[in-house]
Amino acid sequence: MKQAKALAAFSGGLDGMLASKILIDQGIYVEAITFDSPFFDVTAGKKAALALNIPWRAVDFTVDIVNLLFSPPSGFGKNMNPCIDCHATMFKRLKELAVAEGFDFIFSGEVVGQRPMSQNRSALNRVKNISEAGDFLLRPLSAKLLPATLMEENGLVDREKLLDISGRGRKRQLAMAKDFSFSLVPSPGGGCLLTDPGYAKRLRTLRDAELLTGENARMIKLGRMFLLDEAVGLVGRNSAENQEMLVTKEGIQLDIQEVPGPLGILLGKVTQENLVLLTSIMASYTKADKPVIALSNDGRSISADIIDCDKRAKYSVF
Repeated sequence: MKQAKALAAFSGGLDGMLASKILIDQGIYVEAITFDSPFFDVTAGKKAALALNIPWRAVDFTVDIVNLLFSPPSGFGKNMNPCIDCHATMFKRLKELAVAEGFDFIFSGEVVGQRPMSQNRSALNRVKNISEAGDFLLRPLSAKLLPATLMEENGLVDREKLLDISGRGRKRQLAMAKDFSFSLVPSPGGGCLLTDPGYAKRLRTLRDAELLTGENARMIKLGRMFLLDEAVGLVGRNSAENQEMLVTKEGIQLDIQEVPGPLGILLGKVTQENLVLLTSIMASYTKADKPVIALSNDGRSISADIIDCDKRAKYSVF
């Protein structure tokens, strides 16, 4: 009998590792995919796949998730996280890859009730329907709490060896990890920046200013952020951030001369007014006691007074 092949949506969390192990122990060939974007680091996925000794790759998800941030059909969570539509889009892409590459089904480590909004039964069904994955999608950790899928009915997967985990607790998963002698047991936590309140505020500002792109979303992880006229300004908080800003190709870089100070980057509308204002804000984080001059990476020389803290606060985002 031909060995069944399954493709995993794999963030690198414990649940995904357990779901993979359960299928591997049934003799199913498993490969893992972690979706890469400005909001999610694939390193955990790579480490977890290595611990399981299964093939792994990253797939760029930037365009998909950025498009969803403008108007997700299922709405947002508490912050800028369109979890239901994000999961559905991932599964849709995963199914397309699986079909093209000869896999028999896709699966995830989702658990019924683990996340009240995005993993309740209704949300799981909605994800399955929007993604058009249907019976091609298996959730091994909660399979016995859900209707049997085609791969279970046709014998590709032994339903009796699947699980009925539900809720937010991790005791059962941790016990299983111990039984399996996992060398790596990831700590809980989504790892998605879209759920972070501070970053979400920055991202919402970027979107509302019509400046949301994948690269700009990466850039606003750095520095202090200020809302200007159809633009945002970033001001480095320390030497490490200044160094990261130096290597970017995004926006207009500003570097204050003669006195030590932060690096600045202007994203969006490039006007003299915005350049001067950003230079003034940068100067307020130096020990300068007179107007400063900043040089830009496109050859401009900007002279600006030092803005006072109260006025600076009016432009501050976070």
